[in-house]
Amino acid sequence: MSNRSWIAVDWGTSNLRAWHVSATGAILDQAQSDRGMATLEHAGFETALLALITDWLPKDQVTSVIACGMVGARQGWIEAPYVAAPCPPPGMAQSVVAPVRDPRISLQILPGVMQNAPPDVMRGEETQIAGFLATEPQFDGVLCMPGTHTKWVRISAGEIVSFQTFMSGELFAILSQHSVLKHSVGTGWDRDAFAQAVSDGIARPQALAARLFALRAAGLLSGMSPDTARASLSGYLIGLELAGSRPYWLGQDVVVVGKTGLADNYAQALIDQGATARMIDADGITLAGLGRAHAADQQEADI
Repeated sequence: MSNRSWIAVDWGTSNLRAWHVSATGAILDQAQSDRGMATLEHAGFETALLALITDWLPKDQVTSVIACGMVGARQGWIEAPYVAAPCPPPGMAQSVVAPVRDPRISLQILPGVMQNAPPDVMRGEETQIAGFLATEPQFDGVLCMPGTHTKWVRISAGEIVSFQTFMSGELFAILSQHSVLKHSVGTGWDRDAFAQAVSDGIARPQALAARLFALRAAGLLSGMSPDTARASLSGYLIGLELAGSRPYWLGQDVVVVGKTGLADNYAQALIDQGATARMIDADGITLAGLGRAHAADQQEADI
């Protein structure tokens, strides 16, 4: 088994990504689709996966597939129960074997992490954290993991100590697509407007609702550009989030997971507030985390 290639899978709510990995860790191929957990009925998961990976499967052997993310949610392929924080990032010892019909694959799903007070959960991010700690095992600080539901995760002594989730990304999507602001928000960007809105959001979070409608009014009365409105909307929401997450980033070593787009906006916002922030590639640490799980599985098999 240790000489065989394997398949790494990151299966989120909206998207499915897979990598064909050699026994030495080289990426042989990769593929992705929009068949995320939210688009599938229970019976459709195996079909969606095979549509991506069939060409990577030899006929005369079983290929190991290791998956993380929402595929292990209650609404996913099979539920992988949460591990309670504080804890090291969970690995193969806590994984769940998923039922498959195709004899060419075996599938193990990594669990998420839960927190009771305040109540919170993550799925997928814990595997990125495992990958990050594989390269920086002595890290003592905070990971900012931007997305639809952004995570702030305190890491110390190799453990997930605590975390907090903010729905800022989902709020941006709702407001920009389904509120009166959909008539005002464009697709471009205004960096200065974003920075000012972040500062305003931090300084006066109680004024958010009024500031949001002012974006609509400014478009009607003074010709505010749609790009400025979009950047301002994002800035107000991220500013509100930074006000709420201040204990996680103030005076902390902060690493933002991602390279461009939303992650870059978070890094800019933090630096503008005087915080120490650096960035790391999300895909790289996701693969590193899945690779760490696979290596542990191989060590167990070789014993």
